[in-house]
Amino acid sequence: MTPITSSAITGKTTRHGFFTREGGTSRGIYASLNCGYGSKDDRDHVTENRRRVTNAFGLHDDALITIHQQHTSTIVVVDDSWTNETRPVADGMVTTRPGIGLGILTADCAPVLFADSDAHVIGAAHAGWRGAHGGVLENTIAAMEKLGARRDHIAAAIGPCIAQASYQVGDEFVATVVKDDAAHDRFFSTPDEDGKRHFDLPAYAAHRLTQAGIARVDVLGLDTCVDEQRFFSFRRTTHRHEPDYGRQISVITLMAP
Repeated sequence: MTPITSSAITGKTTRHGFFTREGGTSRGIYASLNCGYGSKDDRDHVTENRRRVTNAFGLHDDALITIHQQHTSTIVVVDDSWTNETRPVADGMVTTRPGIGLGILTADCAPVLFADSDAHVIGAAHAGWRGAHGGVLENTIAAMEKLGARRDHIAAAIGPCIAQASYQVGDEFVATVVKDDAAHDRFFSTPDEDGKRHFDLPAYAAHRLTQAGIARVDVLGLDTCVDEQRFFSFRRTTHRHEPDYGRQISVITLMAP
């Protein structure tokens, strides 16, 4: 179980990892490191998988924090751990507290991890197209600033997510994104043989971050939809008419300075 990392957010006081679906205990369509309680997987398997993730960082079993993600732009400040049953509805988290792992669950949406190593402030966001369009990334940055981070010191990494070649969208989708700025049309391909266009989610998220003043943005460029061995994918599952899908997790934690 070796998570993918980014040099952009690697620091002396932070640890992070974009975990794949490999190295867990789940079976069948959930094999094997499914960390999503929202799936129909055996809860004991999910709990053990999450325990393995926390152990990879040397954290306590209850130190891994996740939120009830609903494609919002809501951000929460994490001062203490909570249970899965009491987790708030939000799509971003920030903290200054060491020993807590901020975890984002995805299966095509973009997990985005943030760090200001100088100020000892970290953040994590779930950025599907709705969240990114709605401002979840900008709101995460603003919440980090309130905790003492400096915008020009924050670095961000965009983890594995659906890539443009896999992300066919309709005209209404295009109109919604381009309505804000006609220049956003560049995030869509020319029409394919079906007359449909494809959306570049990671490039759009990176653009939003850059426009928000984040100078160091790392896009890992890994397509969850095509890489079945390493990643769960909602879109791949939908195309196959499978009954459910697992979720991979991306985590960042702050160590004591």
